[in-house]
Amino acid sequence: MSLKERVYSVLIVSAAESFNEALSALLPNSKYSPTHFVSNISAAKRALAERAFDFVIVNSPLSDDIGTRFAIDTGNSKETVVLLMVRAELQAEIYDKVAEHGVFVLPKPTSKPTMAIALSWLSCAREKLRKTEKKTLSIEEKMEEIRIVNRAKWILIRELKLDEPEAHRYIEKQAMDRCVSKRVVAEEIIKTYT
Repeated sequence: MSLKERVYSVLIVSAAESFNEALSALLPNSKYSPTHFVSNISAAKRALAERAFDFVIVNSPLSDDIGTRFAIDTGNSKETVVLLMVRAELQAEIYDKVAEHGVFVLPKPTSKPTMAIALSWLSCAREKLRKTEKKTLSIEEKMEEIRIVNRAKWILIRELKLDEPEAHRYIEKQAMDRCVSKRVVAEEIIKTYT
């Protein structure tokens, strides 16, 4: 899927109605859906507990918090990219606190073109996270397969009195002969002997 076809879910945490309206104009449903608006950190936490969002945009300060801790915590989650908007005079100080957690910081007031660029940065960051998530999942699946195959080998060693290389060859040969993965063969061995 190309970036032009990708659709991102967005959580906007902002108490400023004028900001919300201006941002809505930059978030067409064809590219950003669903777009969910909340006015404080408590509501944002509830929204994140209900579902994951690709982007979280925090327009600081809010009625119940400045939003820095929330941005850090959200930025540390695997699948969410965070943009924290702060007053220009606080930007450098806040950036020092949140940058290492992957939180983007944008000073305000800001222009629509700058906000559009920021949205493109968020898209790039989200896509990089997607690739990392796929690699991590692939590695975890491979490790799980290795654990299952090793367990089956130990069962063959115990039950059929094979040594480790013989048990390994047995599983590999069964997998090749039947055109299935070693994991499938190993799971059948485990099911048969336990």
